[in-house]
Amino acid sequence: IKIVSNQVQFSLVDRRPEVNMVEFCQQHDIKLFTYGTLCGGLLSENYLGKPEPRGFDLSTASLKKYKNMIDAWGGWQLFQELLAILKEIANKHGVSISNVAVRYILDQPTVGGVIVGARLGVSEHLEDNAKVFSFSLDEDDRDRISAVSRQSRDLYQLIGDCGDEYRR
Repeated sequence: IKIVSNQVQFSLVDRRPEVNMVEFCQQHDIKLFTYGTLCGGLLSENYLGKPEPRGFDLSTASLKKYKNMIDAWGGWQLFQELLAILKEIANKHGVSISNVAVRYILDQPTVGGVIVGARLGVSEHLEDNAKVFSFSLDEDDRDRISAVSRQSRDLYQLIGDCGDEYRR
């Protein structure tokens, strides 16, 4: 059976698939379907300029997981710098921070799709999510995002190619 896709965590915070997975997928014509691309909703206007959330502020397992990822990546202050840059880029294109975060990952080699989580009746964001197809990031946008990313820690070196939940 030929493998045609792989579902992996891939976001502006967690770029571990770029280390080995993307090249492997290119060589074998495999598409990536990504999850965690919005870090459980943390990559949104809801967290821009906000104080660092603590345990009781993180109401879902997903928020707790991705907040831990942000801590390992570079912490809340660096994350705020990323959100600020994303907001400027979003304003330039008339879209949301989340749209920019998804568009960036969709533009990566071998990415066939992004799985955006929804909580029916709580946070669906259908109209906003559709805007991801209404714009393109330019070289300046990508450079500005990369400038923040270069300040972060290497998650591949810190935690490896996958999370502990997959090492049992």
